[in-house]
Amino acid sequence: MVLSNKSLHFIIATLVACLPIFGLANTLQDTIKLNTAAEVSQETHAEPTDLKSKIDAFKKHHVLDAHEFSLFEDEAAGKHYGFPLPIILWDNGVHIFSSAQFEHGHSVAESNGNYYKLGHDEKIYKTDAAGTLTGNEHHPSNAKPLDFSITKSVFTLMIVAFLMFILFTNLAKSFAKNGGISAGFGRLFEPIVLYIRDEIAIPNIGEKHYKKYMSYLLTVFFFVWFLNMFGLTPLGINVTGNIAITAGLAIITALITNFTANKNYWGHIFWMPGVPTPMKIILAPIELLGVIIKPFSLMIRLYANIFAGHVVLMSLIALIFLFKSWIGGSLSFLLSFALSTIEILVALLQAYIFTMLSALYFGSAVEEHHHDEAH
Repeated sequence: MVLSNKSLHFIIATLVACLPIFGLANTLQDTIKLNTAAEVSQETHAEPTDLKSKIDAFKKHHVLDAHEFSLFEDEAAGKHYGFPLPIILWDNGVHIFSSAQFEHGHSVAESNGNYYKLGHDEKIYKTDAAGTLTGNEHHPSNAKPLDFSITKSVFTLMIVAFLMFILFTNLAKSFAKNGGISAGFGRLFEPIVLYIRDEIAIPNIGEKHYKKYMSYLLTVFFFVWFLNMFGLTPLGINVTGNIAITAGLAIITALITNFTANKNYWGHIFWMPGVPTPMKIILAPIELLGVIIKPFSLMIRLYANIFAGHVVLMSLIALIFLFKSWIGGSLSFLLSFALSTIEILVALLQAYIFTMLSALYFGSAVEEHHHDEAH
């Protein structure tokens, strides 16, 4: 926990130090037609031309989810290199088409007579054939269909889930086939599995109850770790830096904790033994609030560390292009390399912390209290 706080302090301090250099992010927006309540006007929003604006726009789009994988682009030729992802919408029926129809936000997509446009916020809006968006350019008031698309984050989740299934299925098969001795590539993860069991699950949950939580603890550890490692690749993946993902993981931990808790757990929340009755009435709401705060802290800790790490790392890399000198570029490169190394450790550390805290919550939920012995 001490190491985690130091890492967080370092990331926040570096981010704050970089804020005066980069300022606020400028928007990356193509030509959009805006209808106001008073009049209809057309405003042209050109691509960012100065270097700082381009860097800010790139950082903003890097940390956001997207409906396509954009690996790199040739600015001179105006070409984007990557691959589209499927768009799945519900708008009086199912509409399925490729995100390539949006042409990176420059065009309007048509499906069964309906027209859709990709907004600046990566949300899909229903529009007309001309691509008219009403209201504020950043938050249009157009109707939004239900979006079930496979975005960049969803695609990465599927890849990680498939990778984990293959790795650990083969590990389990080899373990059973060779009489308790693992074989193959999966054996590299066997020490980690044993560590989670012996150093996280058993000490925090207890010998009696730890087995029913092991499947979740192992899953969430490797799931978060693999996602964090994918986020360090040049693919622009920021899954665990998406608060919706971390919120989902935190909610699952909270549900498991509360639905598997024994009566002692709830008794110490609503009617603590050995405490005067007036104090029980005062402390009960506070203890109940703790039930909500615990998963909230899980959510924010993982989200803030990963999100801030991405922003700081991209800011340091951007300094190479801003300084335009061998001294500034070399220093920026060294700082970026050092931070990338730290981020590899942070990727593992955050998976460990999330798993450790989940085990602590599970242990508190099934702990058996002996009040007579205590008195």
